[in-house]
Amino acid sequence: MSAGWIAVAGLGPGDEDLVTPEVTATLADATDVVGYIPYVARVAPRDGLVLHPSDNRVELDRAQFALDLAAAGRRVVIISSGDPGVFAMASALFEALEARPDAHDTDIRILPGITAMLAAAARAGAPLGHDFCAINLSDNLKPFAEVERRLRHAAKGGFAMAFYNPRSKSRPHQFTRVLDILREECEPERLVLFARAVSRPEETIRCVSLAEATPEMADMQTVVIVGNQATRRVGRWVYTPRSVAG
Repeated sequence: MSAGWIAVAGLGPGDEDLVTPEVTATLADATDVVGYIPYVARVAPRDGLVLHPSDNRVELDRAQFALDLAAAGRRVVIISSGDPGVFAMASALFEALEARPDAHDTDIRILPGITAMLAAAARAGAPLGHDFCAINLSDNLKPFAEVERRLRHAAKGGFAMAFYNPRSKSRPHQFTRVLDILREECEPERLVLFARAVSRPEETIRCVSLAEATPEMADMQTVVIVGNQATRRVGRWVYTPRSVAG
């Protein structure tokens, strides 16, 4: 039996031109693709390739399944959107691996992709041009009190911030609380970028002041970028200077 392997690959934000050649070549060599249903749908079927779509919130089951396939000699690609190391499947795979001493020698490769916050920032200009952080606003895997704590410290620290999963249908009130905290910690003129469906045909980019921002401007297809105190407009662009005054 030939040795199996696992590659965890990021498909980027949506446009096929933003999938890296490394990911494309690895998919061409795979025997199996494992991932969330809409991500697997982005992979073209071909002879010799088995697609294994699964529902959301089964990341550990998906990772365990991939380890089993690799142990049987299969060449497995676990796919994520964006970058697999940013709130995605790379961490889930290593969490599953930690509980499987028998699989610690599995050939594993993590293939980076263009994550949504970087694609959104590029569309707007350079709002992440200085120190920044990324915060997942979902409370599926951590209490919302921890989201609030991290958000407040990031705002106090003067970071630009990128928010993933800002406002779901099941918890729309939480993004209202996020905006309230930002207004407590930041000036009303702070620039806020709402980037929805970046690189896809339905893309929309909207930049407003914090005073103008409303919860309805975000959904689960939106990345929200909050500039720091120095972030400003230049023509139609938004950027954060590279230097900070002493």
